Amino acid sequence: MPGNLTPACDVLIVGAGNAALCAALAAREQGARVIVLERAPEGERGGNTAFTAGGFRVAYNNLDQLIDLMPDLSDEEKRNTDFGTYTEDQYFEDVGRVTEYRSNPDLVELLVRGSHPTLLWMRSKGVRWVPMYGRQAFKVEGRFKFWGGLTVEAWGGGRGLIDALHEAARREKVEVRYGARAVALLADDAGVHGARVRVDGKTMEVTARAVVLASGGFEANAEWRARYLGPNWDLARVRGTRFNTGDGIRMALDAGAMPYGHWSGCHAVGWDRNAPEFGDLAVGDGFQKHSYPLGIMLNARGCRFVDEGADFRNYTYAKYGRAILEQPGQFAWQIFDQKIAHLLRDEYRIRQVTKVTAETLEELVRKLDDVDAGAALAEIGAFNRAVDRTIPFDPNVKDGRCTRGLTVPKSNWANPIDQSPFMAFAVTCGITFTFGGLKITRQGEVVDTEGNPIAGLYAAGELVGGLFYFNYAGGSGLMAGAVFGKLAGTGAALYAAGRGAR
Repeated sequence: MPGNLTPACDVLIVGAGNAALCAALAAREQGARVIVLERAPEGERGGNTAFTAGGFRVAYNNLDQLIDLMPDLSDEEKRNTDFGTYTEDQYFEDVGRVTEYRSNPDLVELLVRGSHPTLLWMRSKGVRWVPMYGRQAFKVEGRFKFWGGLTVEAWGGGRGLIDALHEAARREKVEVRYGARAVALLADDAGVHGARVRVDGKTMEVTARAVVLASGGFEANAEWRARYLGPNWDLARVRGTRFNTGDGIRMALDAGAMPYGHWSGCHAVGWDRNAPEFGDLAVGDGFQKHSYPLGIMLNARGCRFVDEGADFRNYTYAKYGRAILEQPGQFAWQIFDQKIAHLLRDEYRIRQVTKVTAETLEELVRKLDDVDAGAALAEIGAFNRAVDRTIPFDPNVKDGRCTRGLTVPKSNWANPIDQSPFMAFAVTCGITFTFGGLKITRQGEVVDTEGNPIAGLYAAGELVGGLFYFNYAGGSGLMAGAVFGKLAGTGAALYAAGRGAR
């Protein structure tokens, strides 16, 4: 600390989502006095975490390891569910494959190796884990089968997770200050000593022995989106909080931190075309539309533009939002028929949905706003004729049921659109979080432009760069936030106590 000033706390956390609260709880375990700064009012607390389904991608070798996380699984659930396995090797391969093997190997190793121990630790803090039945398992012949490597979610989804973590923070005497926006770090040649904070229009300084930045990416900052992601990204809807405008990243860069990772990349999905500009906590992630592997998507020209069945949605949904944004008018229509209606995810049944139905395809295409109806009808007809019907359909595996002879193929789950009534859902691009951010060490320390750790500064969550490139494996974002939050909180507390690196 500069001079003889007594700090307000040992560890100051900027942000109050999953990563931030894991950092706060880990710091408390080390005996640190902790203050959490939440820019949002209490009713909107939790950052992007509150808008998620609460799914965590975790490695497990057998059912016993899942039971360790979910000890209240019933005997019936155990009998009627094929949970499979998701090994660390599979986790490594999935992250590598979807990011084109650009991910920082140290970060990936920390994520994968730390996934199961971190969820066990969170359970010890009061977070309850349950199987992700509603979105990651199809029931076949009376038995559920999980697919895509994503099995576990927090009870109550993202809001339930935030409530559980905040209750743990309250119980462990972590002070949370709402409506407190950190605007600058207090930094000098000796390192970081706190933050300058705006509360109710007034600026004050909150001093600390160490600071953890966990305030999200810059997805809610339209100007930064256009600057770093490219043209038309200012037109994207924001899936989550309106408060993730890149403050933590900017403050760290001003203090000399190294920019790192895929600054022109982001997690972006198909999102209801008429959803609001920012996320709505009452709807949560219900505006997403992720059953496209079971149907087809058409743009304004009436043409398909992606292989909807290239992989399980867990491995394509985070990049197909960009593909939709690149279409004329920045929208698309997802088309389904009656035979797969029972397989559509729950978000297709919410009240706030842009949907049309029809008894014939001719009627359906006329109802698709802003679409060339004639071209759309021809495209659906060509798709129907191209489906290889000799291959059995199985939504639980990559079934190889494909099309033949199309310019844009469909590699799996290809079913003719031929059974009425027909349904179509309008989607646009919804951005979840940005991939560019700060470079950290294996201890969670923020690195400066010379490659050295900045004394007293740590980071976790979306603003850590170097983990995700181009794409993302579903559930690995929340898992990374928890792993690196725990890491950063522990490191910051040890540093504050004089037991960490200086």
